[in-house]
Amino acid sequence: MLITKLRHTTLFRSVSRHWLTIAFLLGFVTDTILLNRVDDIFDNFVLLAYVLLATSALLLFYVGVAERGPAFMARFFRRYAPVLMQYSFGGLLSGMLIFYGRSGDWLANAPFLLFIVAVIIGNELVGKRSDRLMYHIALYFVGLFSYVVFVIPVLIGEMGSAIFILSGLISLVLVTFVIQVLFRIIPNYLAINTQRIIFTIGLIYITFNVLYFTSLIPPIPLSLTTLEIVQSVETISAASVPKQYRITYEEQPWFRRLPLLKPVLHPTGDTIACFARVYAPMRLSTEIFQHWEYKDTNGDWQEQSRIGYEIVGSNAQGYGGYTRISNFFSGEWRCSVETGRGQVLGREVVRLDVGGTVQKINVKIE
Repeated sequence: MLITKLRHTTLFRSVSRHWLTIAFLLGFVTDTILLNRVDDIFDNFVLLAYVLLATSALLLFYVGVAERGPAFMARFFRRYAPVLMQYSFGGLLSGMLIFYGRSGDWLANAPFLLFIVAVIIGNELVGKRSDRLMYHIALYFVGLFSYVVFVIPVLIGEMGSAIFILSGLISLVLVTFVIQVLFRIIPNYLAINTQRIIFTIGLIYITFNVLYFTSLIPPIPLSLTTLEIVQSVETISAASVPKQYRITYEEQPWFRRLPLLKPVLHPTGDTIACFARVYAPMRLSTEIFQHWEYKDTNGDWQEQSRIGYEIVGSNAQGYGGYTRISNFFSGEWRCSVETGRGQVLGREVVRLDVGGTVQKINVKIE
């Protein structure tokens, strides 16, 4: 009995030392269960709730630190506001990660993924009160910026550089307002750390812009639902909404589905096709491109063609479209689905074996 009690006490102490990280990760779990679509009212309500909860918890925590109000309330805020803050940060950032992950190739998300890892490590390492203040403000601004950049295109029905710049300016206005409120709560802390706060906010703002204009941020709120290189694609019901397509494809052996292995396609006609479905919020319309490339003898990717077409957010399964190429040859080929700025939603890589033995051919309707 004593041993069990001791184990429980040890477990409790171990958990209590990492309760902020646990709260942060619980936000991830909540999003995995709840979030589905970028333009769903419930999903947007959840994300907005995270923003409001993060703002309230951030301000109330420093109300407690500054002991503004009754002593029992200050103790309550100091103890429990950080948990709510970390939960909302975790929920907001994981929600962004889920939707950003659906909006682009995972390689394009690498900077954001690394940031999430850094945040979790920061929960364990940041101990000094002034450093934790900077950490809270930085984390809040990253979450806020990510959310505003996500939600503005959904509300306006447009995306592009001008919308991104507008979203960034809105984020700066909102975080400035929150910092002004904090200045009234903890004027001494803010006065001492004003230059650090300006530097931190400015660095985050510049970093987001660099990531965007170098096409490293996925093209939120678009998401790729289907992408495949196939034998042929034909439109069979152009007048219907949504359109239907007859797709002829070569069935791949099971082992070709394993990681790091590429499908092998044996062309049977004069052309091959790339078929993609891209989901967009209901009111959003934009142009996307299918970018065909082949690998040369030096192992570098060379452009063969880049063909664009308009999409509109009118189909829950994604707006279907395809392109064809004819002047192909044996070797590695890839088709990337991109925005006009070159942001990659996804890409498919295959090895063409012209004149090789054709595997089983199937036909499906999409």
